[in-house]
This record gives sequence, C-alpha cells and structure tokens, in this order.
Amino acid sequence: MALVGAIIGAAIGGWANDAYGRKKTTLVADVVFAIGAVITSAAPDPYVLILGRLLIGLGVGIASVTAPVYIAEASPSEIRGALVSTNVLMITGGQFLSYLVNLAFTEVPGTWRWMLGVSGLPAVVQFFLMLFLPESPRWLYLKKEKSEAVAVLAKIYEPDRLEEEIDQLSVALEEELHSKSAVRYRDVFKSKEIRLAFLAGAGLQAFQQFTGINTVMYYSPTIVQMAGFHSNRLALLLSMIIAGMNAAGTVVGIYLIDRVGRRRLALTSLLGVIISLCLLSAAFFLQSSGAMADLCEGSVLHRTCKSGPAWFAILGLALYIAFFSPGMGPVPWAVNSEIYPQAYRGVCGGMSATVNWISNLIVAQTFLSLAAAIGSAMTFLILAGVAVLAFIFVFIFVPETKGLSFEQLDRLWKERAWGSRRDREGLLEGDEF
Repeated sequence: MALVGAIIGAAIGGWANDAYGRKKTTLVADVVFAIGAVITSAAPDPYVLILGRLLIGLGVGIASVTAPVYIAEASPSEIRGALVSTNVLMITGGQFLSYLVNLAFTEVPGTWRWMLGVSGLPAVVQFFLMLFLPESPRWLYLKKEKSEAVAVLAKIYEPDRLEEEIDQLSVALEEELHSKSAVRYRDVFKSKEIRLAFLAGAGLQAFQQFTGINTVMYYSPTIVQMAGFHSNRLALLLSMIIAGMNAAGTVVGIYLIDRVGRRRLALTSLLGVIISLCLLSAAFFLQSSGAMADLCEGSVLHRTCKSGPAWFAILGLALYIAFFSPGMGPVPWAVNSEIYPQAYRGVCGGMSATVNWISNLIVAQTFLSLAAAIGSAMTFLILAGVAVLAFIFVFIFVPETKGLSFEQLDRLWKERAWGSRRDREGLLEGDEF
C-alpha cells in the first residue's frame, strides 16, 4: 500500500509542482508523511495501519518528484548532477540507517510501533527547515515573481553569471507566454521533442527498477537465506553491509556524475550489473543442481567447499550494489530533473516518477513468486536479460546532458526531433554545445 500511495503521490506531485511551486509541495509532502507515521504507530487494527501506509506512500511519491526538480533548478549546471545525486544519497543512506534503527528497537516493547512512528521525525525536521529555504528561482521567474527570483539567483551566482541566467530565464518566459498557459498530461505526447525526452526519462526510471535494485534492497535478507545462510542475525548483518555499500556507492556516483557524464556512467553501471546478475544466477544454479556438492564430496574442507555457492551469491550481491549504486541509482533522477522544458518539468517529472513507482511495485510483488515458480537462478538470469535491454536503450535513446543549461537541453531535443530541419526553423542557429 505504501507503493500504491507513492504511485498516486508521484502523479499528483507533478501537477502540484507546477501549480503551487516546489517549496509548498515539499511542505505538503512532509505533513502527509508525518500524519501517516503517527497513524501507523498508533493503529488499533490492520485497516488503520494500511491507511497510514497509504499516506506515507503519498508523501514519499510527492517528495520523489519534487526534491530532484527543486535541487536541479537551484543548482549551477556544472554541479547540478552531483547535487541531485545527493538526494539519492539521502535515500540510500536512510535505508542503511533504517536497518540500524530497526535493530535498535528489536528488544523494545511495542517494537513495530516504534519502528514506524520514528520515521515521522525526519519529515517534521524537514518541514521546519524548509520554511527557511527559498522557492525555486526558475519557478518564481516564470510565475512573474521576477524580483524574488533574482534575489534567490543572486545568492547562487556571481554577478557576471547572474546576468546570463536572467537572460536565459527571460527567453524561457517568452516561450512560455507563447505556449499554452496550462500543460495537460496528454500534451506531453503531442510534441515530438517532448515525447523523445519523456521516452528517455521514463525509460530510465523503468529500467532502474526492472534491473532489480529494490528486489535486492527489499529482499536482501531473504536472498541471503536463499543462498544458504539460515541465521536470521547473519542475514540481517550481511544485508546491512549491502545497504552500507549502496550508500557508499552513491557517494562515488556524486563524484563521477558531473565528471564522467550521465550517459557513460549509466552504461558502465549497467555493464557491471549484467555481470553481477549472471554471477548470482550461476551461484543459485550451482546450489540447486547439487553440482557443487558432488565436486566437494570427499574433500578435506567438505563443509567449506559446499558453502561456496552461498559466498558466491554474496559476492554477486556485493558486485551488483557496487556497480548499480554509482550509476543507475542517481542517473535516472538526475536526468529526469533536467531534460524537460520548464513548462513540462513538473508534469513529465511526475509521470516518469509514477513509472518508477509502478515498476517498483511490479518487481516487488512478483520477485518471490517468480523465484518460487522458476527458481532463483532463472529469475536472476531474466533480470540480467532486462539489464542487457537497458544497456541498449541507454545507448540509443539517452543523450549526454553533462554541463548543459536548461535552454541548451531544450534545443538538444529539438535537434533530435527535427534533424536537418533545425537550421531552417532557426532552432539551433548560432548555438554550440
């Protein structure tokens, strides 16, 4: 139900971003999440608990759309990727901390109520801190709050750069005035360049989930036990290490994303994901076929030898996280925060985040059933096949966006959409990027 709420929240969040601004939408998300946390911790029965989880999901979904856009619009282009990726670091770091929090509450009376209730504290803290932050300068400028927008931009840029940013916003405002006053969801599919941008953004979000990241994060203790480590404590400990690696890998991604570029980082990440998923598949195949047991029969280190596939599976999980977290973790969010024109940024960002949460729900609900039906080895092999498709998709449909301004990105999609006609239509004349 939390995932269902996130799907709805992401869809609502895109519209709310454009209508009411990034700051107010974030404040609403904090309030909804905090209320959900209180309801879940105090729930007298499962139905109230489910309602609370739905509200928590709504808050998460709204925030997942709003935070990357807010950060991107308040960031200089040369460090935009790193700053948006910091949002992903907060997520992966939060997942690791949640393991520690849950571990701390395991011996406390009313264990699960404390676990769920304490999750509302970050939302409350963020609400009050957010009151002191400005609205997105780009949103303010395009809503004709020019003096406020310039005041915010002056805190970000040096005077020379400030004039350049204001000039670019003026051009964007002119284009906005000549377009429709309100963008509807169906408008996304009427313009060729917007369709191409949305295909790239939504495709990245879908492949982020279908290559199995949240399968690993949700079910890592189960996967560890499936691999042969039956101790609950050991499974939790190994899962905490994997969650810690996920957070550490995101830090590497923050360092690389504005140096290596989004496209190259995603392609390298997917190549490693393919290899590690094949390793996981091989480990479970060896375990299920009994081939390893036959090879180890008569060995002096018989027990150690037989546990080889289990450690092989742990190695596969560790490599998977090591490759996924710096690339396919932050890249989809960074790309989606920057590739859409101002008028479409909220709507398209919301739609692509909705694709992410729907894909998340599908994978989370089918992984264990699929593993039970066809075996873990085949399940991970299927995920490897999906990762191959993701590699091909990124290679063909996702352009490099490193260091480009929002206005240059708009022209990039027009060039991709209209090809050789761009000069005749005056879309790129006199521009270089």
